[in-house]
Amino acid sequence: MNESRIKFRHLQAFLEVARHRSVVKAAGFLNVSQPAVTKTIRELEGVLGVALVERDGRGIRITRYGDVFLKHAGSAIAALRQGLDSVSHERIGEAPLLRIGALPTVSSHIMPRAMDIFLKEKTWSRIKIVTGENAVLLEQLRFGELDLVVGRLAGADRMAGFVFEHLYSEQVVFAVRAGHPLLASDCSPFAELAEYTILMPTTSSIIRPFVDRFLIANGISGLPNQIETVSDAFGRAFVLSSDAVWIISAGVVARDIDDGRLCVLPIDTNETRGPVGLTMRTDAVPSVAMSLLMQTIREAAASRALI
Repeated sequence: MNESRIKFRHLQAFLEVARHRSVVKAAGFLNVSQPAVTKTIRELEGVLGVALVERDGRGIRITRYGDVFLKHAGSAIAALRQGLDSVSHERIGEAPLLRIGALPTVSSHIMPRAMDIFLKEKTWSRIKIVTGENAVLLEQLRFGELDLVVGRLAGADRMAGFVFEHLYSEQVVFAVRAGHPLLASDCSPFAELAEYTILMPTTSSIIRPFVDRFLIANGISGLPNQIETVSDAFGRAFVLSSDAVWIISAGVVARDIDDGRLCVLPIDTNETRGPVGLTMRTDAVPSVAMSLLMQTIREAAASRALI
């Protein structure tokens, strides 16, 4: 195999095809034609001597060889981007950008305290914090768009090429506004839950399987009136202005509960607990600033008592 024949455009095209699971979408993202992307992928497959993608209905599927190569291609692109960033920052005298992905629960409950600690160290580092679903953040981490993700531990199939450091465990809660009728009811909340609008985590969110299993285990196979959302801003505003019930990670509403604006229904949700921590690529070597930031996140997590 002649490795010198593999160019940046080959890796970039493959990563975007893998990310979008579509040649058409990858072409749109790269601002090139669909035939150009197809040709680039075929060239890469020719160098490697194996098929990386194959048709799957109207879309495409990454082959076993493609999955193996994906981890290394992502690492190569990430390393190149970091190198380019470092040179650019060195030329203009700026500190490197620290790019952090955080779940909504972490963004509202852990990161403010971590940033307060970190900024007191006066490293003058530039920081970018991106909030989103766990799966999306891990994709961005894999492709070098993020340096660190603070979120729930993903399934084993999504953790290839990553290393996880456990910080704490967090559970799901059923949050309602203060004065909600269910808080004064003598019946089990489960008996009347179907009468209210339920805010559910989206089907692609990391906590949705925990929620589904918990509801089924407690005799609820379906809720007729539900809204799926990962927006904490919408969820908070909607629940405070209605009788809706919000099924959400405890950290997202911890401050609202402390302030007395929201309350937790008396439902034991311990079985929904899951590990939250730091995820990085296995090949990543944290800079001094990143190591310091990770330490401040550890301290912030340790100092915040979760529900």
